[in-house]
Formats: sequence, structure tokens, C-alpha cells
Amino acid sequence: MPGLSLSTPTFQRISALMHDSIGLAFTEAKRPLISSRLAPRIQRLGLHSFEDYLSLIEGHGPQDDGGEFQMAVDLLTTNETYFFREPAHYELLERELARTRPQQMAVWSAASSFGDEAYSSAMLLADMAQQGRIGRAWQVLGTDISDRVLRSAALGIYPEDRLRHVSPERLRRYCLRGDGESEGLVQVQPQLRQQVRFGQLNLCAPIEALGPFDVVFLRNVLIYFDPPTKRAVVDRVLTQLRPGGLFFIGTAEGRVPCDTPLQVLAPGAFRKAAA
Repeated sequence: MPGLSLSTPTFQRISALMHDSIGLAFTEAKRPLISSRLAPRIQRLGLHSFEDYLSLIEGHGPQDDGGEFQMAVDLLTTNETYFFREPAHYELLERELARTRPQQMAVWSAASSFGDEAYSSAMLLADMAQQGRIGRAWQVLGTDISDRVLRSAALGIYPEDRLRHVSPERLRRYCLRGDGESEGLVQVQPQLRQQVRFGQLNLCAPIEALGPFDVVFLRNVLIYFDPPTKRAVVDRVLTQLRPGGLFFIGTAEGRVPCDTPLQVLAPGAFRKAAA
């Protein structure tokens, strides 16, 4: 937007608001990202400056249902995602489940975004259950801070390219291809969607008893937090994982910052120590 400039004081106030409300940490290096993500929204609202936009969202928190604060969070945190991202994690999960053959399974996608990760897990579990390699009592929970992405996830409709790593067999079993106006889109079959539920959750706030889970994915979200918040979030999430359960973070996210004892299985893959 011509003439729209994000000043240092306003950038710092936006960063502080996001950190204090939901734990997001934006360094000076992220100032261009904040500017590029928010400027089109400011223009669309007919506002004249970042200061005007800050006045609109300041004082609002994540409980501002459907409000502009939530829109700002969505704009600043939504990243590209796709089905079976980091396939080595799903291969490891399949090997572990084939070895232990659990009769009941609960998986938590703790930063589920548009649901790609949750439905990828569901496809794998459905295959293994059908093959008799695990029991049929399994479920997947996806949570995210963004109500907008959760509503999209519940519909389970995606551009075909997002499923580029899904095998042709799984596409036939679990997906419906659109035609006409919906050409180029794919929807997850209702039977699979019924096994996956979604809910809003702020990882930086106390977590009620969601689990226990056998598997937890916390991938590609820790990059948004500063070191103290990362440690608190990881330990908080791990309280919901069974001893011996599997824990996954993004392979590029480095060492897990937590006090909970973990065994390293592979890059980004861990087992929670037995009690």
C-alpha cells in the first residue's frame, strides 16, 4: 500500500501484543513479514496506517470470537502445509505401530492449521486398522489457535496440490474429487472426517485434560515462540502424552527445549520416557 510504513514503535507494540496474548515472538527480522501480511488487510478495512490497525486490535485477546485480533493472528501465523509433510515421521510412526500393534490409538495434532496433518494421520491409521495391524478404536484430535483454519479443516476441502504426496490408492479410498466449479479440489471422505475432530486451543495457556494421547505432533509451530515460551509449551503439551508415547516436532526446529525426559528416535522424533 503506497505510503504505508510500519514504524519501530508500532512494530514493537504489535509484537508485544502478540507475545502477551498468545506467546508469539517476532524479532526485528520479522518486521517485513508483519508489514506484508497486515498491509493488505489494513487497506481492505479502509484504514490509513498501522497505528490505526493497532488501535483496532489492541485490548482484544484470543477470546474475541471472530474479531479482528483473531484475523491478525491468522494472517501472521498461517504457513504452507500439505499432506504427509516430512514423510519420514509417518514412516517411523507406521513402523512403531506395526511393532506394538495397539488396540486403541489417540493422536493429537497440536498445531493442526488447515488439518492436513490430522487427516494424513487418519489415513495411515485407517489403513493399518483395515489391515489388522492396529485395533479399530482410534481417533485424531486437531487443535489450533485460529478458528478460521479450524472451520476450514472440518470441511476437509483442499486444492489437489496439497495432496501431492498422497498415494493414488489412498486418494481413491479417502478422497472425493471435485468437478465443474469444484474442479481441482479434493474433499476428504465423510467416513474419515468422522474419525477426526477439531477444536480451538491456545498452547500458551493451561491445557485441560485432553489426553492421554499415544502420539503428539507439535510440528512447525515452535518457531513462533521465544526460548522460555518454547520450553513451557513443549512441557505443557507433553503432559498429555502417555509415557512411552511418540512426540514429533519439525525436523528443522532443532533440539527440543523441555524438562520432560525424551529419547531421540530420529530427527524431530522422540519417545517420552516411561514413568
